Amino acid sequence: MVQDPHSNSCAIIDSVLDFDYPSGSTSYEAADQLLAYISANDLQVEWILETHVHADHLSAAPYLKEKTGARIGIGRHVTEVQQAFSQAFNSGDTMNCQGEQFGKLFDDSEVIELGSLKGTAMHTPGHTPACMTYVFGDAAFVGDTLFMPDFGTARCDFPGGDAAQLYHSIKKIFTLADNTRLFMCHDYKAPGRDEYANQTSVAEERHGNIHVGKDISEAEFVKMRSERDSLLSMPKLILPAVQVNIRAGNMPPAESNGQTYLKIPVNLF
Repeated sequence: MVQDPHSNSCAIIDSVLDFDYPSGSTSYEAADQLLAYISANDLQVEWILETHVHADHLSAAPYLKEKTGARIGIGRHVTEVQQAFSQAFNSGDTMNCQGEQFGKLFDDSEVIELGSLKGTAMHTPGHTPACMTYVFGDAAFVGDTLFMPDFGTARCDFPGGDAAQLYHSIKKIFTLADNTRLFMCHDYKAPGRDEYANQTSVAEERHGNIHVGKDISEAEFVKMRSERDSLLSMPKLILPAVQVNIRAGNMPPAESNGQTYLKIPVNLF
């Protein structure tokens, strides 16, 4: 969450819907914690921002929109992700692939107004075509583009992913001021580190990121990323997550019996 220091305006970034895969049940514990904080601090939510279509958790954006009245925003290239996965899940006429499920599709360098605080939507594709980094003052929310320096960078083997694009997107982030705080979407605790971490800086990433720091060339990075991605297993929640997240966090339409279903494509991925 990010707040304008001169008002009660705030934005929620990359919210989470609790989802129990074995039972197929959802709940709102994580989202309700955010709402409790917002209420306790008398905040006004202006934006619910998604850095990209997540493959490892379901978004709580619709629930938070219902509770706060805020707009949902994501990068304009989400339409490419919608088209790819709509075909994979054979969504047909039930899936609009023009991004209309989201309240706002951001262009690169577009200004985001948050009270008196003006942020910037930075297009940083590579992990997915739609990935955005949201920059507010001396803070940038990078989604999955970067991890902590000791863990490296995001995979690029999802539909529309591109390691060369990711390299250039990271270099774009590195043009921000050295002291810009970078907030991670995930942390996996690199070997030898016992504590989770969620914040680093441009300087720390530029000089110490094990995949792309210092003088690592584009060719070296693409080779490393391609070889590493070929060994990775699929995220456990990718199949339910992307069906929901390409719809801005909404479930697929209920079928004739009134029940909502999530599909599992057999032997597709």
